[in-house]
Amino acid sequence: MTTSSKLGRLAGKVALITGAGPGLGGVIAHGMAQQGASIVICDIDAEALAHTARRLEDLGSECLALRCDVSDSAAVDATFAQAVERFGTLDILVNNAARIPTSAAEEARRNRHYAYLTTPMPRQSLGIVSSLSDHDWLKWWDVNMHGVFYCTRAALRIMEPRRSGKIVNIASVAGLGTASTHSPGYSATKAGVISLTKTTALDAAGANIYVNAIACGGVLTPPFQDYLDRATEAQKNTLFQMVPLGRVGRPEEYASLAVYLASDEHYLVGQVISPNGGLVI
Repeated sequence: MTTSSKLGRLAGKVALITGAGPGLGGVIAHGMAQQGASIVICDIDAEALAHTARRLEDLGSECLALRCDVSDSAAVDATFAQAVERFGTLDILVNNAARIPTSAAEEARRNRHYAYLTTPMPRQSLGIVSSLSDHDWLKWWDVNMHGVFYCTRAALRIMEPRRSGKIVNIASVAGLGTASTHSPGYSATKAGVISLTKTTALDAAGANIYVNAIACGGVLTPPFQDYLDRATEAQKNTLFQMVPLGRVGRPEEYASLAVYLASDEHYLVGQVISPNGGLVI
């Protein structure tokens, strides 16, 4: 490992990041590796996972990359067992893996929602909830909610006997209010992550385990960039008009907060911190 990583704020720690192939999870893993942590990354996308692993190895970080579907509790338990077998323990869990609304139907609902918020028109029902199928509703829960629970449970079974640990849950402004009215199932699961963060924090604090959440605003990940590339100028202007800073957040801006919450430099328990450019104040 590099000299700088040995002196980092996470030196000697072992961190497991879910959904660490593309996007935010990979950037969080990179940030924690830069701060000296040994890294376990998991994702269902084997190609993206390998890309993240190569970036971490280029830093000189110790890295274990494991393909894992977090909606499968047995697969989760096996992943955590392999992490402990490799590194001896687990100090940090980042629950980042999630489904996000990217289908054509979801994009159409998003554009309708944003236009309704920013364009003068008669008040009316958007017809979003009433038009959802069972599949539209149920598809969010396996990864976004059950996966967070399975991984949290597995981590606590390692951390509680040691009386030490940090858990960082990646939630969303969608779980704080109506920013994602266009995707009720996604919003509901992210609100569930926030609630699970608070209850787990109270449950585990007596074992010196700090559980907190980051309620992200827009994150400039590849899927979000794809949406912006397809959007018209009017649609992009509508989106940016709703954010006081006039832009979405860079993954690195969120990753730095995750690194801080994983460190021993704070007194935060059960908190929901929302970097969102002023979208929700």
